Amino acid sequence: MSAAGFVKPMLATLVDAPFDDPDWVFETKWDGFRLIARAAAGSATLYSRNGHDVTADYPSIAQALAACRTPMVVDGELVALDAHGVARFQLLQQARREPARLRYCAFDLLFLDGRDLRGLPLVERKTRLKAALPRGRAVVYSAHVPGSGVAAFRAAEAAGLEGVIGKRADSLYHSGRRSPDWVKLKTGLRQEAVIVGFTAPKRAREYFGALALAVRETAVDRAGRAKPGPGYRFAGRVGTGFSADDLAALHRRLVPLVQATPAVAVSAADARATTWVKPQLVCEVKFSEWTADGQMRHPVFMGLRQDKPARDVVRETADKAPQGPARRRAPRR
Repeated sequence: MSAAGFVKPMLATLVDAPFDDPDWVFETKWDGFRLIARAAAGSATLYSRNGHDVTADYPSIAQALAACRTPMVVDGELVALDAHGVARFQLLQQARREPARLRYCAFDLLFLDGRDLRGLPLVERKTRLKAALPRGRAVVYSAHVPGSGVAAFRAAEAAGLEGVIGKRADSLYHSGRRSPDWVKLKTGLRQEAVIVGFTAPKRAREYFGALALAVRETAVDRAGRAKPGPGYRFAGRVGTGFSADDLAALHRRLVPLVQATPAVAVSAADARATTWVKPQLVCEVKFSEWTADGQMRHPVFMGLRQDKPARDVVRETADKAPQGPARRRAPRR
């Protein structure tokens, strides 16, 4: 892949517990949108995780990255900060109107001055990234701590952050692949879900009552790699977490997608109570647990995700955390 084009981002594997290991480093898991940035002196192009050019949506970030002195391709996360300086996914929905909230948290350097750095160890790439990034408020270097995954995770919990990302210090950058060399640890349950329908509003609410959600179950191919399975499975309904603006904006986007039949198997009663839509829009929700029949309990709407196609949304399941030479699990609470 040329530095002049979009580079597919490397993906992390969800694991079940924080750990300490001197061969790993740990970063903040930023609560936002993944962006690949291609920057050169005077210009910058921003790509979403699925390769769409979103430069026009975030001109303040593009302008900040255009101040770089050397051409580069960077991997990072676009976030919106609340009044306390904490990244909140929900705020990204209105961030285009409030660009001062936006930050680009850069955590990896893929190309520098035309040279492909993906074959270098992570810590070397990050050293070069820190030196090459343009100075300014809108672009932030995403620092890491070596070895201490348990302390990093506890600090993320205390600060109300989404979690941490663990990476092998010597890991190479595998574009477009989900690798065990990068792992994610979440402080709470979060899930991307496909919107497959909506119910009628009740009482004083306008537009709709709740969104019907679905996910794909994970399948395994002949090589043992996880992939989205066929079809969608009903994952419950979310009826909280919407602002008045969310209700109106979502309804505008859902109405053109209305179809007569559901994209998921449901009971006759559910079918009568729901207006079904084509499975195209992806949202993110937080919830308390999975029920025995595969639905999310107490889900809360966090916002739409525009960086991931519906066909790639699967129910996330955690792998066992890596076993390292000096590994120490966090105590169970």
